[in-house]
Amino acid sequence: MQLRIFTEPQEGASYDTLLRIAKLTEDSGFDAFFRSDHYQAIMGGDGLPGPTDAWITLAGLARETSRIRLGTLVSPATFRLPGPLAISVAQVDAMSGGRVELGFGTGWYDGEHSSYGIPFPPVRERFDRYEEQMRIITGLWAAEGPFSFKGAYYEVTDSPALPKPVQRPGPPIIVGGFGARRTPAIAAAFAAEYNVPFRTVEETAAAHERVRSLAGRPLVYSAAQAVCVGRTDAEVARRAEAIGNSVANLKESGLAGSPAEVLEKIKRFGDRGTTRLYLQVLDLSDLDHIELIAEEILPHV
Repeated sequence: MQLRIFTEPQEGASYDTLLRIAKLTEDSGFDAFFRSDHYQAIMGGDGLPGPTDAWITLAGLARETSRIRLGTLVSPATFRLPGPLAISVAQVDAMSGGRVELGFGTGWYDGEHSSYGIPFPPVRERFDRYEEQMRIITGLWAAEGPFSFKGAYYEVTDSPALPKPVQRPGPPIIVGGFGARRTPAIAAAFAAEYNVPFRTVEETAAAHERVRSLAGRPLVYSAAQAVCVGRTDAEVARRAEAIGNSVANLKESGLAGSPAEVLEKIKRFGDRGTTRLYLQVLDLSDLDHIELIAEEILPHV
């Protein structure tokens, strides 16, 4: 089981904070540092000091880390045009020496769209645009000459299809979600990895199976889980309170409790076919939390 650190900077984190967490992630032996791609706090806080742009952040981290994988979970298709996004990701891939992964989704939080003047079409149109963007981004990366595409929403004409990413034919694409129809089909067609966020072991396994039945090729099957680990019950309770949650809820819907309890649940995910977990760390001031996971959990998975 690979363990990756996953952050939610829209809840309040500067670049310096994210750099500190990314370096600790690398030094502690985790596989990757990932971040969400949002422009507004979602969980009820004030979001201070304000949002950081995901791909600008990752460009900086690409130059200040050397080993860990870097990526988004996930970038909304509503935020960026497909051509410029393909260029940005390819450039960050080059800046990192080929360590970038693109988590990519339809977009879902209408509040941040209205706050920053970003169009937010109905869900069916968002999926249609998302699929066209997938075709354009992967086409631009893989093309050996000029690339053209004509769809219902986007048209690309004789693009030079540059720059090329270091990873060929392109950085791994992660599709996330738990929809029963279009999400599995898009994941099966385009993704290197399918991620199920914040669901039970059983729900995660069922969603993975929907994609597995369509893919006909090897994929990484992953999950994202909120994490709250402590050496004692009091420490677990303190960490749960710090992120505005209860221990009982985190044990049910995340990875919470003692290292032994968390390892037991990780094993349950692994037994049902999950091979990678994104540990959602919400309190970015609690460096001891990440160090505890690295010392007491990471060596045993």
